[in-house]
Amino acid sequence: MNTEKCDILIIGSGIAGLSFALEVADVAKIVVATKKGRADSATNYAQGGIAAAIGDDDSIASHIEDTIKTGDGFCREDVVNLVATEGPLKIRRLIEWGAAFSEELTGKLSLGREGGHTHHRIVHKADHTGKEVEKALLDQVRNHPNIELIEDAICVDLITDRHTSPSTRPEYKTCYGGYVFNPQTKKIDLIEAKITLMASGGMGRIWLNTTNPMIATGDGVAMSWRAGARIANLEFMQFHPTVLYDPLKAGSQSFLITEALRGFGGILRNQRGERFMEKIHPMAELAPRDVVARAIDNERKRWGIDHVWLDISHQSADEIRNRFPTIYQRLLEDHEIDMTVSPIPVVPAAHYQCGGVMTDTWGRTTICNLYAAGEVAYTGLHGANRLASNSLLEAVVFASRAAESARERLKELSGTNNDAIPPWDDSGTYDPEEWVLIAHDLGEIQKLMEDYVGIVRSDLRLRRAKRRISLITGEIEDYWRRTVVSPELVELRNIAQVARLVVRYALLRKESRGLHYTTDYPQKDTFYEKRDTVFQ
Repeated sequence: MNTEKCDILIIGSGIAGLSFALEVADVAKIVVATKKGRADSATNYAQGGIAAAIGDDDSIASHIEDTIKTGDGFCREDVVNLVATEGPLKIRRLIEWGAAFSEELTGKLSLGREGGHTHHRIVHKADHTGKEVEKALLDQVRNHPNIELIEDAICVDLITDRHTSPSTRPEYKTCYGGYVFNPQTKKIDLIEAKITLMASGGMGRIWLNTTNPMIATGDGVAMSWRAGARIANLEFMQFHPTVLYDPLKAGSQSFLITEALRGFGGILRNQRGERFMEKIHPMAELAPRDVVARAIDNERKRWGIDHVWLDISHQSADEIRNRFPTIYQRLLEDHEIDMTVSPIPVVPAAHYQCGGVMTDTWGRTTICNLYAAGEVAYTGLHGANRLASNSLLEAVVFASRAAESARERLKELSGTNNDAIPPWDDSGTYDPEEWVLIAHDLGEIQKLMEDYVGIVRSDLRLRRAKRRISLITGEIEDYWRRTVVSPELVELRNIAQVARLVVRYALLRKESRGLHYTTDYPQKDTFYEKRDTVFQ
């Protein structure tokens, strides 16, 4: 086993992790551990853009109002105010780092509009904003001498006081880095750090159909949960309304059709060609995502159809190809769909977790020296439903604030270390000869979550999911204790634990609010209005 010491360990290489690294690299030795290729993150797949009130007719107050309204009465208003206010400054910071966003002929930033927004305020790079931001940040990270980037290195667990001798434990629960799987040696390395940032992304892979990359297996929530951090509001999982329907690719990553396409004039129709969103919400296709996703789900069940249609063919073909080059090319080459003349078959899919590891406004979790930023964190910004394109904004704002706090914390921790951290103990384990016996558990969990813990829920469905997932989780834990660690087993264990948590959270909220809709309690309840669902 190798041991490495650094000032800061960052788990994840999306916009939160990389921007945090760049903000503190001048004063710290940093290790970034990312479980797959360096650009394989949810950031890289983000098509739409970053929301910020920088338009001439826009205002921070309007952005705040739209965010709170979409959050369905559940946002922390101080956090919304903070993020909306700091957003324009962070856009400029990204540009300084090399992000080249789309511009108008006048030289001003081109601003799109998406669901829930009352103004054009989405800063974008055509329809591949995340890829542009990720590339710019990675270029900066590669050239910084204080940042080491380790790829294909999955973090197995956070190192906390539970791994040390009781005689050395401090008064408050503390994080000392992480145990990380080394892809070269196939062993678990110890990376000791004064400060750890959890920026591991989301958990979309616990559902069968998702827009998330393969790495989104809920690792950050699972690790933080096992370490004893507070986890909040996992019942609020956002399903993106418009994902390409492809029955041959169920269980793999779904191709997202950006909300900006509806902002560009796209219309949702059922199999009869009827536009149905006008009857559902005053903003029609640009209603908040929870509203649109439930409306599509209702149309599918009402008519017994597999999907609905998203039609943009009434717009100029040249403008469509210019504004959405990636989507146009992908649909044409891979699916023989010409979106300039034909509608696109779409369905909702698991997209973004609005709950996560609880933090304060500086990104600090309830474990000392452990920070969290990005999708893995629960800051209070999104409430019960995320406003479109607020995710990258939240990530870069909170990464910056966490970096500011971490710089001060490092001064306090100067010269400290913990020599009592033990190496990873895999004694008594053996190679996974029985892997075939539990490998199918992944598909079973994903199907259970898709069928029983999806867009529309009920106590009956949730209890059924709880029983079956609890049984599967027990089998996986037994196997974990007896078996040599592998990346596949780490992910399976995390998926099972997080799926079980989501069901527990959903059962506790006896109302329908935002992304959590249950047929047993179809109305909001003021009792739950400002009450987070929290486990530790």
